[in-house]
Amino acid sequence: MLAVTDFPDIRFKSLIQSANDGSMLIIPREGGYLVRLYIEMDKLDAGERVSNRNITVDDLVAAARRILQPHTLDVKEVAWWSVYEIGQRLCDKFDDVSEEESEKRLPHVFIAGDACHTHSPKAGQGMNVSMQDGFNLGWKLASVLRKQCVPRLLHTYSAERQSVAKELIDFDREWAALLASSEGFDAAETQRYFVRHGRYTAGTAAHYRPSILTGEPTHQHLAEGLTIGMRLHSAPVIRLTDAKPMHLGHLVKADGRWRIIAFAGAKDPAAPSSGIRALCDFLAGARASPVRKYTPPGEDIDSVIDVRAVFQQDHHELAIEAMPSFLLPRKGRYGLCDYEKMFCPDLKNGNDIFTMRGIDRVRGCMVVVRPDQYVAHVLPLDGYAQLVVFFDGFMTRRH
Repeated sequence: MLAVTDFPDIRFKSLIQSANDGSMLIIPREGGYLVRLYIEMDKLDAGERVSNRNITVDDLVAAARRILQPHTLDVKEVAWWSVYEIGQRLCDKFDDVSEEESEKRLPHVFIAGDACHTHSPKAGQGMNVSMQDGFNLGWKLASVLRKQCVPRLLHTYSAERQSVAKELIDFDREWAALLASSEGFDAAETQRYFVRHGRYTAGTAAHYRPSILTGEPTHQHLAEGLTIGMRLHSAPVIRLTDAKPMHLGHLVKADGRWRIIAFAGAKDPAAPSSGIRALCDFLAGARASPVRKYTPPGEDIDSVIDVRAVFQQDHHELAIEAMPSFLLPRKGRYGLCDYEKMFCPDLKNGNDIFTMRGIDRVRGCMVVVRPDQYVAHVLPLDGYAQLVVFFDGFMTRRH
């Protein structure tokens, strides 16, 4: 709505809980004037539907004014309004294969969004979580149809997203009860709920359990701030070749590729004995290397698995020509050099990614990132065998 009010916090996301007239959630909208109000109405009787009440926009405005007292609310225009009944519902599976049949056949029908989970529509959770469902399914379907991954990968869609929807609905049920409660109101607890609500909307609350796509947290201590099974938590870095500041996570495009981000140990990365050089030698030359094994003949070396490196030194201290050649790959029809694989901490501005994300400075580590930017695994720099086993679990060769 567009309205004039003397309530001072009308441009803040806020919750008003009145003593006797219910609660109201205020969400400022774009443009500086528009505001959305979620107004609690009376509870329905058993078996009653919201349509039986014949609620009008005037009823909503009157309820908002009662909740807002002693402040005033002069409504100039209502751009959109609706009345809904809060309901939390969840399907057992998001595909057409029961748990008993999962070892025998592949899913052929998938559902997403409101077709399989419903909850209160506050803050666009339905839209945001539905788009996350679609992206999760989309990259997996593309990987299977391109014969890049094994078809049983499709089972992970329902397993991952049904779990997320269940957590969201459990949270939404608590949130709805909090808004409806007139007793024991705790401002600090409400604020914590707001923060959690925002994480669901942003897609950063999901935490996928171990599966063929998500490793066990055996080596999580090597990168404590990059949680296995959760979205990659970006941080500022400096690109080595041109000293350009950027966000590491923003370099990851939605192009279906896997990423290995190698965080170097304390040694000089140019040294013959450095862990980052040994890793690059393995990925470039070993027969078991997943990069070699799963890159189709004739395609660029990073077309399936894109390897990036982050060093601990300031960019002034490193010579590009001394870095492992694997991090300066030749690509395309002309064999041009890709100069965008190596990064350093943003030490000038105090944004050391190793400190910010809890990376082990002595040992370094590998962080494997899925095509949807979720952290799939954290491994030691010399964890070649574990890296091979992980990718062999779901990748297929294309000849």
